[in-house]
Amino acid sequence: MIGKPVLAALLLSLSAPAAPVAAQSPEMQAATTTAFEQRAAQLVALLNGEIAFADYFDPTFQAAIPEAQFKAMTAGLIAQYGQPIAVEKAASNDGRSGSLSLRFEKGVAAVLLDVGAGADARVIGLRLTGLEMANDSLDMVAAEIAALPGMAGFLVAELDGDSARPLASANADRQFAVGSTFKLYILDELAAQVAAGKRQWSDVVPLSHLSFSSAGTANWPKDTPVTLQSLANWMISVSDNSATDTLIHLLGRDRIEARMRAAGHSAPSRNIPFLTTVEAFALKGNNFAAERAAFVAGNDAAQRQLLDANRDRLTLANVDGVSFAGAPRFIDSLEWFASPNDVARVMIDLRKRRSPEAMAAMAAMAINPGMNPGAVKDWSWLGYKGGSELGVISMSLLGQRKSDGKWFVVTASWNNPDAPVATETLVGLVTRLLALAAN
Repeated sequence: MIGKPVLAALLLSLSAPAAPVAAQSPEMQAATTTAFEQRAAQLVALLNGEIAFADYFDPTFQAAIPEAQFKAMTAGLIAQYGQPIAVEKAASNDGRSGSLSLRFEKGVAAVLLDVGAGADARVIGLRLTGLEMANDSLDMVAAEIAALPGMAGFLVAELDGDSARPLASANADRQFAVGSTFKLYILDELAAQVAAGKRQWSDVVPLSHLSFSSAGTANWPKDTPVTLQSLANWMISVSDNSATDTLIHLLGRDRIEARMRAAGHSAPSRNIPFLTTVEAFALKGNNFAAERAAFVAGNDAAQRQLLDANRDRLTLANVDGVSFAGAPRFIDSLEWFASPNDVARVMIDLRKRRSPEAMAAMAAMAINPGMNPGAVKDWSWLGYKGGSELGVISMSLLGQRKSDGKWFVVTASWNNPDAPVATETLVGLVTRLLALAAN
């Protein structure tokens, strides 16, 4: 779904609790007495499918992360890091909650494990707080990205003023569908208008345009009064689409397009006219097949005319939802597009707005850093925006390295018009790129 926060998938793929050892001697088994030790000792067997999901996890955990989702996350971890081998350094102060290191064939995960107080001692919390690939390198990650089905590109770059010095990249000038990453251009224009004194973050406006995938404003009545700061925070941190469409109409489609060009987008016509999320949802669906064909075939002026002529029809009420299931739909022609270098340029533009009037834009990006705590620890500041729909995933980070204060952009996009992409796979790859940039 366009705008579905990548962070959710990211946290799930790195938040599954971990634990212990593949095999133990009789002496070790005899010494395993606490609930924490017992469950830690079963972790490798669980991940290898030798222990039933329902027997290991408490119903509260199962409700939060269903078995199918957990297995998909586990498969993603194993694809990246190899089979789980053993648990090391398991430690608990109370016998129910503690930490451990989970060793895979090609890396080590830091894990927090919590066991419930029930007689059956089932696990209520499992969280991967960090993952390190053994002997990892930018070249290794680049090779894995190149092997992804479909097409993918990435950039790791150190920022120096208005320029970006690439440390590693692939297809950095290629246009990719980036899902909700396009919202960075809306944020940039909002920050520019605030900095120019045209608006204030505290301005109260109506939530005027409702859309799907609006986690921050779900089920809110239309025209509920909200501040611009709230809209920006929701749009970036949870990819709220109602907040997004409200801001597009408020700031002006043409002004956002101009900001995109000013920020250095290398192919702005790909995003002109700048679609709202509802317009994209509607045109992808079956209710607007004729309009979709005309839109895809038209130039910028014809496309804009089509949107204007159908303003009263391209609404949430007329979206049929077909684009939210099945196979990717028109991701080469009905999406928002940017190259990795374009993303770096808009990040640079946002970072330049360091005045007190514009700093709220950076603050919005840092609400949800998009990474597990282990990946965040090496950065004094980290901002994130991602985006996804069927066949599309994009992840982009702007960070200040804790060790020396230098700024970096890490961005990657993966498109496959023939099949859904594996979110957890790109999450793992971007996590590794961020870790390599930190060191």
